[in-house]
Amino acid sequence: MKIAVYSAQPYDRRFLDEARAALPAPGVEAVYFSDRLELDTVPLAQGCAAVCVFVNDLLDAPVLEALHALGVGAVLLRCAGFNNVDLQAGARLGLFMARVPAYAPEAVAEHALALAMTLNRRTHRAYARVREGNFALDGLLGVTLHGKTVGIVGAGQIGACAARIFHGLGCKVLVSDPAPTPQLDQVAERAPLDALLAQSDVVSLHCPLMDATRHIINAASLARMKPGAMLVNTSRGGLIDTAAVIEALKSGQLGALAIDVYEQESTLFFQDHSSDIIADDVFQRLMTFPNVLVTGHQGFFTIEAMREIAAVTFANLACHTQGSPCANALPTT
Repeated sequence: MKIAVYSAQPYDRRFLDEARAALPAPGVEAVYFSDRLELDTVPLAQGCAAVCVFVNDLLDAPVLEALHALGVGAVLLRCAGFNNVDLQAGARLGLFMARVPAYAPEAVAEHALALAMTLNRRTHRAYARVREGNFALDGLLGVTLHGKTVGIVGAGQIGACAARIFHGLGCKVLVSDPAPTPQLDQVAERAPLDALLAQSDVVSLHCPLMDATRHIINAASLARMKPGAMLVNTSRGGLIDTAAVIEALKSGQLGALAIDVYEQESTLFFQDHSSDIIADDVFQRLMTFPNVLVTGHQGFFTIEAMREIAAVTFANLACHTQGSPCANALPTT
């Protein structure tokens, strides 16, 4: 069986090939493409029985229909989120679609902590200063996180890890999630979203992107936040109304912003644009703020997570080829 791997970077090849070599039976061939999956790149999957895609690949109805016409029968997401997939079209076409629902959730939670601590203590700015021989401390003043209130929006596996980590620092942790969270009773208090926003010194987003959560951080919710609070997003860019966040940063209502995801990241992230002129004016405006820290969707990027992603991806493929039930199959509605 041949699979077309889209948005493939050298590290994807490394870990997917490692997992493929460990398969109990040979016969799976991976063809790697750095191209993002969209309608124009569908023909790259000619002769492939499956495609393997990532967070910024496009899987709307026209793309899925074109893949189906080529004979592709399976869509393997090497990520947890599936907001980029037209589920109804996939079900109508009879495509097997599966994801990697959880891969080293500690990796993303730890990155959220790293962003918060870096931005709070200005270690990124201190690093640049010291390399230039500047050891002055002016402008590097932070706060002690111990004793502060941290709000976790979304208490799935990653959010639960983040809650435990911040509790371990001595923070008071509030959690907002529509589902019960008895597993966090010892480390966090449940709170309605509005109360969480009003009380938290740091708000960290860990919820999936869906209609109910799109732009959950907007002008109204930013106004309800504790003045000067920090916002951290390591989940999905669409959770934040970036224009509203910029206005909140300008007014000082939002004290700091750390993001590993961006709503329009598909044309930016995972590529080297250091020699290009970036035409995204909103992103460029964000980068002018000294109290904004941006990383390029690297929260998942640990050895352990990459190995788990690769292993689960091929396990999902085995479910498809063997016709067995797949716990990671995407919902059909």
